[in-house]
Formats: sequence, C-alpha cells, structure tokens
Amino acid sequence: MRMNRMRDWADGVLCCIVLAAATSLHAQVYQNPVIRGMNPDPSIVRVGPDYYLVTSSFEYFPGCPVYHSVDLVHWQRIGYALSRASQYPVDKAGAHPSLYAATIRYHEGTFYIITTDVRGGGNFYVTASNPAGPWSDPVYVEKGMFDPSLFFDDDGKVYYTRRGPRPAEGIVQAEIDIKTGHLLTPLRTIATSFLTPGAEGPHLYKIDGWYYLALAEGGSRFLHMETVGRSQSPWGPFEASPTNPLIAQHLSWDLRVLSEGHSDLVQSPDGRWWAVYLATRHDNSGQYSLGRETYLAPVQWAEGWPHVDASALEHLTVKADLPPQHAWPPESAHDDFAQPRLGMSWNLLGPPLHQSYSLTERPGYLRLHGQADGLTPSSATAFVVRRQTERKIVFEAEMEFAPARSNEEAGIVVYMAPNYHYEIFKSVRGGQAVIVLRKSAGNIQQESEPVVVKDGPLRLKIVSDAENYSFYYRTTTSEWKLIGTGTGRLIAAEVANVWTGAYVGMYSTGNGRESTASADFDWADYLATQDEQPDL
Repeated sequence: MRMNRMRDWADGVLCCIVLAAATSLHAQVYQNPVIRGMNPDPSIVRVGPDYYLVTSSFEYFPGCPVYHSVDLVHWQRIGYALSRASQYPVDKAGAHPSLYAATIRYHEGTFYIITTDVRGGGNFYVTASNPAGPWSDPVYVEKGMFDPSLFFDDDGKVYYTRRGPRPAEGIVQAEIDIKTGHLLTPLRTIATSFLTPGAEGPHLYKIDGWYYLALAEGGSRFLHMETVGRSQSPWGPFEASPTNPLIAQHLSWDLRVLSEGHSDLVQSPDGRWWAVYLATRHDNSGQYSLGRETYLAPVQWAEGWPHVDASALEHLTVKADLPPQHAWPPESAHDDFAQPRLGMSWNLLGPPLHQSYSLTERPGYLRLHGQADGLTPSSATAFVVRRQTERKIVFEAEMEFAPARSNEEAGIVVYMAPNYHYEIFKSVRGGQAVIVLRKSAGNIQQESEPVVVKDGPLRLKIVSDAENYSFYYRTTTSEWKLIGTGTGRLIAAEVANVWTGAYVGMYSTGNGRESTASADFDWADYLATQDEQPDL
C-alpha cells in the first residue's frame, strides 16, 4: 500500500515558512550539536561564503559524508567522498574497511579529503572540483597511523601531518608531493603533546605569521580535549598555549555535554573565528546512544592565542553573534523507494562488493536479499540504515516477506554494533510465519515469544524515548500491537565500546546461508523530535 503524499506537501510548506523567516535574521542563540547523530571528528574549510565539512564514517558506506553550510549552524549533506566500492582498498587479509578521522582542505580550485582505513588501507586522499562530487579514486600516501591532515603553505609547500605509530613519536610530519602522494622529506616528530601523552588529530594553520598546531588529547572519551601550540616554523618547536585546553568540558559529569575535542578552526568572511569539534550529548541517565556529534563554538583571540568561552562548551544552547541564518529544506521523513538509487540518508555496513539490495528488481520497493552474514560488517550484509539523530524517534516500515525456512528473517533494527542491537523481525517457527523481538547485548541474547501472523504486507515500528526502545507490529488492517521493549542503556555507545552511534533501518539475513526469500520494503518513515530543554 502506497502512502499518500500529504506529508511531503506539508513538509514543503513548512520548509518555505522556515526559510523565509530564517534567512532575514541574525540569530543570537543556536543549538548544539549543529550536525546531529553520529558525526564525529569534524573537519571544515571555507571557500568564499560557503563552508564544507566532513566527518568520520568508520564501517558505514558511503564513507566520509560531506556537508555544506553558509551560516555555520545549518548544514546540508551534499554527498560522500567515498561513494564507490572501487574507492576502498582491498586488503589481502579480508579486513573490513573502517575510515577514521578525515581532513578537508581546498587549494587552487581543488578540494582534498585525506583519511585512513585503519584495517589495512593506510592513509589516502581523494580530490574533487565540486565538494558534492564526484570524488577521485584514492591517492595513497603510506600505511601510517590515523588522523592525517594536509596544510598548504603560502610558499607552495604542502605538509602531511598525522599521529605517529608509537606514543613517544607524537605527531609526525613530512612535505608531500600533492600530485602523487609521495613524501618529499622523511617523517619527523614535530610535537609530542601539549598537556597529556598520546596526542592525535593534528591540524596545522598559519595565522598572522605564526604556525599553530591544534591537537586532540586526553583520549577519545570523557577526558577528551583540544589543545594548541604555536611556532615560527611548521616544524616547531611549538610553544603550548598558556590557557590550554582550548576546548574541553572537564568540570562536571552532570552537564549534558561531555567528551569535547578533536577540533578544526575556520575563519568567517567577517574575520571572526569558529571551531567545530566533537562531543557527546547526554540525558539524565548519562548514556550517549547517539554517538559523537558535531558541535560549534565561537573563538576569540587574545595576545596571539585562540580562546573559547567556557559557557559555549558547557551547554547545548549557545549565545553568539551569528551571520544571517539560512536553513535548508529538511530531509523528507518519508521514503517510498521510488528512485533507482538510495537517498543520501541511508548507509550500508561496508562497501557492497556483493549486491544484496535492489531498487529496480521491483520498482517502488527496496528489495533485500538475505545473505549468510547476519548483522555484522560485511560486503554482503543486507542492511540499509540511517543515523538516529534524536533520543525521541519513530521509525516505521512496511514489508512484504514470505520466509520459507526458520533461518530466514527480515525486519527493522536499532543497531549499535555487531553484538549490540535490537530487532523486530518476521521468520518461521514450527512451519508458521511469526513475529519475534530479539535483543542482543554483548554475549546476552533474548527472544520474545513468537507471535503468529498472517501472510501479506506487515508494518513494523520502533519508538524510542530517552531511555527505552519499544517495538510494534500490525497488518495493514489491524491496530498496532506492542511486542516488547528494550532499555537503551544496554546498547549505548559506551557499553558497546564503539566510536559510532545508533542507527535504525531495515535488514534481512539467512543466518548462515543465503536466504531463498527476498524482503520487499514498500516505504519507510523516520520522524525525530528534537530536544526541547534549554540548558542555559
């Protein structure tokens, strides 16, 4: 059954109203995070009046999402730097690709995004004349550690900077031939750290004749922070800022923002400076299922050093003199899978070396071919998901699926990691079609009692609040029925011990062998309610 289009019409009308009001205002407050849902390690560049930003994608495909803004607060995803499976290195050991922190830079008409496949591909960069793509095939640098960065000096030299392979080496750097990726000088240590051992995420800048080196320190969890030093030479030695850390929230566990760090700086056309950085957004229970997100803070300069006011780091509501605001049309809450390609909000688990989904075999439907792999990163996982951007969401989909064997299942899932996910699915038990809720948290797995259902289209729904996920099912003619709930705490990012965040979406699997039955999804809806709790 096709959904009516009144919702899309209403979304369009609302968007026009928002745009008309927002573009004429100089906002004095904004809400962090400015890019919501799993979007860590932000890197930013300005070209004329436009800002472009890239974040980490880890095992999700397409990789390295690229965002565009003209006001630093409202961001629109315009593409991915790695959108083709051929852009990913093929590791002989079969390791699944995982992309860590990327850096975006612009020089003489070309955009550069440099990143790392930590599971075998090493450091590489891609280029484009248009940040929306297409992006080039990779130029490989070396099999070094992660967090690479590029700096284009005004004398024509280009510097490649990254974390060293051993803590004692700190941050290493070399000149690079940007056309070939060949290093022109040996790698050498330019700094170890400014406050704590184990610095990472370096970015080099030249500002008013000084070279500034910004570092992420304190690990990537609750002691995370950003520090800065300066030197008259890109090779150092770097003098640490007397007011380090530049960005941190180490004052209280009770504040709603923690783990702040891994920053990048940008100057606006009016000469002011801003920082984007990652942080975790917490509720009263302390969990952060949404993962690490992208935040924004104004930067002031005093006596040659950048400073960020503590009030901008302690709260989700930030006061600032902003440029005229420009809101983008919101992503549609409804996808009827009428296009031949997946929309940009959807991700897969790894580059699809085996085509486990199709939008053309049955036009107007997303078809998933269940593979032997379950909910694990694989080039064949039949798994199409999107970021959970708020604690309160409703995800709903309509599915047609006629499993022939008990190993075959398909449904919808809230997914954090291979062993941390909850899913409501259709399968076969005792020769009858049934609905089951499965909850996996580490080595603990629990299934609900199977509920017999009739053949035909089936609707499935996940509803989340700040603490729990609730799972519902119905036919197209019946009422919603609750099959069970699961606490968000057991699959939170800090419990699963991952750098990512929660995703919701659709999946199918043959649990050890290829499924004989395909799962067809007619449509999917994602509705999110943004936090409405000002914390100033």
